[in-house]
Amino acid sequence: MGQGSRSSNELVVPQAFGALDQLKYEVAQELGIAIPQDGYYGNMVTRDTGAIGGNITKRLVQIAEQQLAGQFK
Repeated sequence: MGQGSRSSNELVVPQAFGALDQLKYEVAQELGIAIPQDGYYGNMVTRDTGAIGGNITKRLVQIAEQQLAGQFK
């Protein structure tokens, strides 16, 4: 990576970590997927981790769209 660039895993707003972590657990619960208590995802099926990430992305897009719609009313 070039100088001054960010890692793809680095949060743009570090204060959002807690909310994103909570969202991960909510989405996993809705999908019926157990997240390992030790935090190690290496034994999880790729399909499950992808489903969690995909649904988090959908939810974040939905939240952003609602916020944008509220700004332009």
